[in-house]
Amino acid sequence: MNDDRGDAAPPGASERSLVALAVLALAVGAAAGLAGAVFRLALEQADHLRDALILRAHAGTRAIGVLFVATTTAAATAVAAWLVRRYAPHASGSGIPHVEAVLNQEIPQAPFRLIPVKFVGGVLAMGSGLALGREGPSVQMGASIAHLLGQVFRRGWADCRELLAAGAGAGLATAFNAPIAGAVFVLEELVRRFETRIAIAALGASASAIAVGRLLLGDAPDFHVGTLDYPSPATRPLYFALGAVAGLVAIAYNRALLGTLAVADRMSRWPVELRAGLIGAAVGTLAWFAPPLVGGGDPITQRALAGMETLGMLPLVFLIRFGLGALSYVAGTPGGLFAPMLVLGAQLGLGVGVLCRLAFPHVDLQPEGFAVVGMAAFFTGVVRAPLTGIALVLEMTNSATMLLPMLGACFMAMLVPTLLRDAPVYDSLRERTLRGTSGGAHGDRRGAGPRLQTPP
Repeated sequence: MNDDRGDAAPPGASERSLVALAVLALAVGAAAGLAGAVFRLALEQADHLRDALILRAHAGTRAIGVLFVATTTAAATAVAAWLVRRYAPHASGSGIPHVEAVLNQEIPQAPFRLIPVKFVGGVLAMGSGLALGREGPSVQMGASIAHLLGQVFRRGWADCRELLAAGAGAGLATAFNAPIAGAVFVLEELVRRFETRIAIAALGASASAIAVGRLLLGDAPDFHVGTLDYPSPATRPLYFALGAVAGLVAIAYNRALLGTLAVADRMSRWPVELRAGLIGAAVGTLAWFAPPLVGGGDPITQRALAGMETLGMLPLVFLIRFGLGALSYVAGTPGGLFAPMLVLGAQLGLGVGVLCRLAFPHVDLQPEGFAVVGMAAFFTGVVRAPLTGIALVLEMTNSATMLLPMLGACFMAMLVPTLLRDAPVYDSLRERTLRGTSGGAHGDRRGAGPRLQTPP
């Protein structure tokens, strides 16, 4: 492990350093958990406000109502994009690729003003109905809070790096009420190897983040899923098929997202606020006609997990959310990809489950179980982090009976894109961050201001 403390440490120095790291990790997790929980509560209030505005708009004439909602969402989205461009360009998008690049010492850590920009901009953008996830802002805010505490307590770069990774995991844990997934995410996705000190810090930070977060958010898992039976042997091949389908759809999703970003790059002469405003207006128009289809998508996921979507509606809703996610991401506002991916995975799984039940009527299967497995499989296909995906879905749905089907589905969802040489989405987005593509959702650095230098 890269460490700046040297080999000739006095007796007991290593143990004291580890204790200090552990204590700071607990403090980092508590701070990240508080920030993430308040962020979730703010998003809930923003969603309620949007629904109230749409309801009021429906009380008048259609033309005025649509114009009112579209103008309001366009203005909020444009303000969010302006905050990012003016004060913290690295707050654009998910933030996870930025955290990964900082951990690899490929770019410096962003200024600490990123934290309020990520918070306020995320509330404005997601509250406007953009199909973005709360985990991206939570992860990046947690990482920035951790780095800030490391600087306050004058820790070296090795400790700051470990705390930064732990703070990112604590942010994810709070975003989805999933502490194990937060710790696994640090090792599997952020650092991509097992480091003892980072593992200790990540576990401590996730534990304290959840302890604080649940005081405000409660203990219940994010999604309620009815009792699911252990799948019968006859259904197991079907879950492998679901994984293969999820892998293929994940390739399409990654390419659609990157293709949309490339189109946005060619519009770099347009002010980013104008581009964001137009996207916000389009989302607002959709929100007026179909309010349940916009936003992070948790209600859509819950409907799929409850088996409440009809086979006739599933393809339409899936396609709308598929396109809306890519469009929302290029607005240049804060917002992540996890929650929109879980929406698509649940719908894809439910659709495959319903089709399998029609094709094999004598096989005892539950389409809701396919929806649960589809969430993990699609996440794995897009991100290539199967352990994080499995842990995340298990914690969010409390569906341990689907563990073995998840393993088979995630195996195929990992295998298919790898054989077809499709890069994981965060690898592609990190490359965009490093290239500093002008005008892209991650590359517009105008007004970035001075940045802290990463210690050697």
